Amino acid sequence: MRKFALLGECLTAGLLVLLAALPVVTLLPALAAGCAHVKAHVDGESTAVRAFFGHVRAALPGGWQPSLGVVAAFGVLAADLVLLAAGLAGGVPVAAVCATAAVCLAVVVLRAAATWAPGTPWREVLRAAARRGAADARGSLLLAMALGVLAVLTWQLPVLFLPAFGCLLMAAVAVDRRPGVRSGRPPSARARTRPRSRPAS
Repeated sequence: MRKFALLGECLTAGLLVLLAALPVVTLLPALAAGCAHVKAHVDGESTAVRAFFGHVRAALPGGWQPSLGVVAAFGVLAADLVLLAAGLAGGVPVAAVCATAAVCLAVVVLRAAATWAPGTPWREVLRAAARRGAADARGSLLLAMALGVLAVLTWQLPVLFLPAFGCLLMAAVAVDRRPGVRSGRPPSARARTRPRSRPAS
């Protein structure tokens, strides 16, 4: 039953993130709220819709500029892939570079969403996520594979996009919470995860 409950929360998180990200400038706050929603379920905290949009509001300050930047970068890479698919000379190697860049950008965005904490500037979160992605190559590879699974499932059966997208958020949280992985986390997030010291007896 717990597995079905987690799948249901992933489905809910995917739907809520897509709704919250519709204005485009709320992409990063929506992803951060989706990851927070998954964390709340795992930690036994409230997963109410009101709590989700509370996370979105908390992540909004300073989030619209990097959100636009991320969307613009994905747009440029997608346009390049479309042009290369039209048969331009040397298209295969350039397309491979563009696809790799898109996957790397997606991994950084997912890692940033999973590590975001209230009060942490988004630029700092993204820089830390990039460092974390480079330092933890295994975790980044796991997220890249999760993105590949999302792409294949959506291509085969588009109706599976929503649950698969929610599972992608769960994968980002799981990669972030792997034991022994701490490098590159923003200072405020590190402070939140540092164990409390016991008073001296």
